[in-house]
Amino acid sequence: MNLLPWLGQWAFAPMEWLVIASAIVLAYIVFGIAGFGTALVAAPILLLFMPLSKIVPLLVLLDFVAAFGNLLPSRRDVSRPELLRLLPCMALGCTLGVIFLLNLKSDVLLLLMGLFICAYAIYSLLIKTRPTQLSSLWAFPMGTVGGMFGALFGSGGFLYAIYLNSRLPKDPARATQSALISCSTVVRLSLFIIAGVYAELPLLVLALCLLPAMALGLWVGRRLTMKMSREAFVRLVTWLVLASGLALIGRYLSA
Repeated sequence: MNLLPWLGQWAFAPMEWLVIASAIVLAYIVFGIAGFGTALVAAPILLLFMPLSKIVPLLVLLDFVAAFGNLLPSRRDVSRPELLRLLPCMALGCTLGVIFLLNLKSDVLLLLMGLFICAYAIYSLLIKTRPTQLSSLWAFPMGTVGGMFGALFGSGGFLYAIYLNSRLPKDPARATQSALISCSTVVRLSLFIIAGVYAELPLLVLALCLLPAMALGLWVGRRLTMKMSREAFVRLVTWLVLASGLALIGRYLSA
């Protein structure tokens, strides 16, 4: 079935499709490795072709599929105690994020988030003697702020990664993070449905057309993580966190 006629005003030229699909592949390679970061990777490129108000719900749709695709093969590795600690905090953070999104200007929050991420990442890369395990009490601030930033900017997963990678081996950390991202995505998806965002057929068709690019990125990302040690994996995630922070600062400066 040819879906392209259903795209309406988003019937892109072949070269534009190549750029868009490449951005999605790259974003989901990062997602396959770190479990977060799709909006930070793909949005700057997709902004050349569509408004941010369409990019965020598009990526939420793809994240919904990707998060459950990551979760299903690894669900037995999910750490239920850590999940139960973080879920209520994440739900609270998502609620606060929606309230802030509807009532406050988000540009200053975007800058503060970028600065915080960069500060943490630089600290992690430079300081070699640091605690190997965070206290479980950190679940409250990490989960709450992660949920809040996820609702505000679509990019709160780095805080789950920081917390879980300090407390669990690589596979349980990734599986538990996938479970959290899945829950967060369901919340955001529900909000967009209530707001009527997905009543626009071209957006749904575009997401469907980009599913193969998303699947390819996930496949490559998973293969890369299987070949890494836990130390290399955590260090790579830290570099991705730093890149995310710089991207947020750049987005604030260019706004």
